[in-house]
Amino acid sequence: MPSVVEESYDVCVVGAGHAGCEAALACARLGLETIVFTVSVDSIAMMPCNPNIGGSSKGHLVRELDALGGEMGINIDKTFIQSKMLNKSKGPAVHSLRAQADKANYSMEMRKTLQNTEHLTIRQAEVSEIITENDVIAGVKTFSGAVYHSRAVVLCTGVYLKARCLYGDVVNYTGPNGLMAANHLTDSLKEHGIEMFRFKTGTPARIDKRSIDFSKMQEQRGDEKIVPFSFTTNPEDVQIDQVSCWLTYTNEKTHEIIRENLDRSPMYSGKIKGTGPRYCPSIEDKVVRFAEKDRHQLFVEPEGLNTNEMYIGGMSSSMPEDVQYAMYRTVPGLENCRIVRNAYAIEYDCINPVQLKPSLEFKKIKGLFSGGQFNGSSGYEEAAAQGLVAGINAAMYLKGEEPLILDRSESYIGVLIDDLVTKETKEPYRMMTSRAEYRLLLRQDNADLRLSKYGYRVGLISKERYDWVEKKEQLIADEIKRLDSVHVGANSKVQELLEQYGSVPLNTGTSLSELIRRPELCYEMLAPIDTDRVELPAEVIEQININIKYDGYIKRQIKQVEHFKKLEKKRIPEDFDYDDVGSLRLEARQKLKLYKPISIGQASRISGVSPADISVLLVYMEQMHYRKEHEK
Repeated sequence: MPSVVEESYDVCVVGAGHAGCEAALACARLGLETIVFTVSVDSIAMMPCNPNIGGSSKGHLVRELDALGGEMGINIDKTFIQSKMLNKSKGPAVHSLRAQADKANYSMEMRKTLQNTEHLTIRQAEVSEIITENDVIAGVKTFSGAVYHSRAVVLCTGVYLKARCLYGDVVNYTGPNGLMAANHLTDSLKEHGIEMFRFKTGTPARIDKRSIDFSKMQEQRGDEKIVPFSFTTNPEDVQIDQVSCWLTYTNEKTHEIIRENLDRSPMYSGKIKGTGPRYCPSIEDKVVRFAEKDRHQLFVEPEGLNTNEMYIGGMSSSMPEDVQYAMYRTVPGLENCRIVRNAYAIEYDCINPVQLKPSLEFKKIKGLFSGGQFNGSSGYEEAAAQGLVAGINAAMYLKGEEPLILDRSESYIGVLIDDLVTKETKEPYRMMTSRAEYRLLLRQDNADLRLSKYGYRVGLISKERYDWVEKKEQLIADEIKRLDSVHVGANSKVQELLEQYGSVPLNTGTSLSELIRRPELCYEMLAPIDTDRVELPAEVIEQININIKYDGYIKRQIKQVEHFKKLEKKRIPEDFDYDDVGSLRLEARQKLKLYKPISIGQASRISGVSPADISVLLVYMEQMHYRKEHEK
């Protein structure tokens, strides 16, 4: 009988996209022998769709991931070619950093990081089976028959499971960019009782830069002063010459061509069975759903410094090749465009994420974790954030320590994971600022102050880095206290400064913090009348300004969080029997048994569980507690 390759590791990570990279790095950096599998070593941290990291709400995720000890922020700081802070005209809660990446360089740098990380092995192979013993993970098997024994497995398969790419009548049974699909793991997961979904996403065409007339488009430059993603990156090191992006629009002629050919789109002909993302629709979907709009924005973005390929953001499609040429060539600046890669839709298998605990471990199989688009989400940033948490918790599981569970009041990552595991996901989930109830507290600028303690606790943040965060926190608090106590009078020097910035003159004395609260003033402007101040780092000054200006709103949100925390602290035992709670409605009982929430707070967010059901649960749990106390 032929022998097979057999090896043993602490952790197997399946997939080396944005989720898999973070999961593998976290486990290896925590000292666990880790192997990461990929269908192609050349596809590590590949960006098969948009050539950027961050953006509205997604920038928050990258900053949070960095504060926990992840790699994405560091990697984009090494490889960006343009950087912009979005929503600067609005409040700090919605400011979001976004950077254009050099796609090839981003992938190469991440691969370099993985290859040079101790305890981490990279293996090009297709994982076809998971191996379990009595509902506990025991390893994986590859398509070649090799067996890799491990005590924890993290699934980060992205969009590769039974993937197929479509445009018009053309169907390629591959993953993105023509890479091999993973066609066997789905069946193994189903055999283990895991419920699968079929989702779809899409990407636009890539156009040869030499065939574009940029004079008909609006130039979009990067910020003059670049803000890095990682809290560990020195801002001076990222002040580089940036490339431009370009803005153009579709028009009625574009829409007419699309409408005339809708029957040829696999989305409308019934060829595509998977559910697509509502918040990132294809151009044909936009034309149908927003029929009243006579144009749609398109962003023309470079894919890197060493390629002529330009990404047409906002115009993903699965139209036939001839229709793609016709519709793209109606766009100002693209009249003579040459397509390098066709736009296409991609269908793939993923899981129903309600099968996961908030730690991203499967409820049915101990030691099996999962992250990224495989969990029914979309986007590089959402994937990386989940991959990091899944990797950390695989490590915590093996070390016999408590899992890292971030709640909705302390991070966007907490909102993302809580939404996935408690709400019914009918389409690829996308992070948005509107999903975060406490977004004034969860700003991207204070991610290190919120989350570094967790990164330090699990072992991914150094003591030196954490000591600085604690010192920064103290500097902010001390300076705000001082500004509250320092008063200035209505003297000529003060009045002159106020006049200089168009601020109302003083009639009586006031504190420096009261002056900072004025919309037109800030901490830096008051330097001439604040002679006792010490020199502080820019990142400390930023926090002082925000905390003083939004003090009332922040305090109100902190009170809301206190109420939220009370419900989160009311834990529901893992073996809780909902059938014993007589007054629960049938739908609520069914949902609670399915989701198995870990707290009353989580139970309250499950669709189909009403406030009345929560009241019934609270009363029952009080009675349970009372009975137990009296039985002692």
